Amino acid sequence: MQHHIRTTLQLGQLLLSARKHQGLSQAELAARLGLSQARISQLEQQPQTITALQLLQLTSVLGLELLVQSRDNTQDTGSTEAEW
Repeated sequence: MQHHIRTTLQLGQLLLSARKHQGLSQAELAARLGLSQARISQLEQQPQTITALQLLQLTSVLGLELLVQSRDNTQDTGSTEAEW
């Protein structure tokens, strides 16, 4: 299933959902990544603080793949550059 992520809030929700889908607690995920449980909580609640390395590690552990592609402007949902 594909998820379109255009805001940091959507990213946090996806990370939380994927972790729960894998049956992992924040502590278990943190242990696999060498992070603290508090950092996992922060990444889910405030994903704007994530580093590129952490994002790639999280996607790997959670069985996700990061794909970046050009957006079809005819399907733009009104997001603006201010979100970035």
